Amino acid sequence: MPHPKLPSRGLYVITPDAYLAADGIEAAVAAAIAGGALLIQHRNKNGGYAQRYTEAVALRAICRRHGRPLIVNDDLALARAVAADGLHIGRHDASYADARAVLGGDAIIGVSCYGDVPAARAAQANGADYVAFGRFFPSKSKPGAAATEVSLLTLAKRQLSIPIVAVGGITPENGELLLDAGADILAVIEGVFGAADVRAAAGRYARLFSQHT
Repeated sequence: MPHPKLPSRGLYVITPDAYLAADGIEAAVAAAIAGGALLIQHRNKNGGYAQRYTEAVALRAICRRHGRPLIVNDDLALARAVAADGLHIGRHDASYADARAVLGGDAIIGVSCYGDVPAARAAQANGADYVAFGRFFPSKSKPGAAATEVSLLTLAKRQLSIPIVAVGGITPENGELLLDAGADILAVIEGVFGAADVRAAAGRYARLFSQHT
């Protein structure tokens, strides 16, 4: 089965380490998709391999059913084992070349570039499918991460042709600012999965894109 395509813009939801019971992740991701999420990342920094594998297999099935790409965070071996649609890598993870060699030319490879536009240009030149910048606002998921200025998105947009993902403390209220500055995709953890109604929360973000031209 071919991989679903990377959306050029839209809501990217990332599963949390907190907020959800272990058996609630599938229902929560399905609700996020129903609310308008176009891209899903499985991220579990605390669970053992068996738990992460079980979760990722379940999410892959949900994503395939709805035609959404499933991206695995950091773990190349897990991404390969569950036949994920791609991998997101940071500065301490597998290299882009290794990820592409293992997952193949059709896989979606995303690269965290924090606040570094030259690193993003290099990632694009190497063949990355998207780059991510942030954090832009205070974040419970990464409270110690360095802050990134919103103006960086405008600079990056002038220099890059691949989708730009913004991450870090994004809400429906501040998300439009990031879209105006040049972000194509908004990546959200707490704002969706920390909400009492996950589907409605995802819908609030999704509407930012329909309203933004």
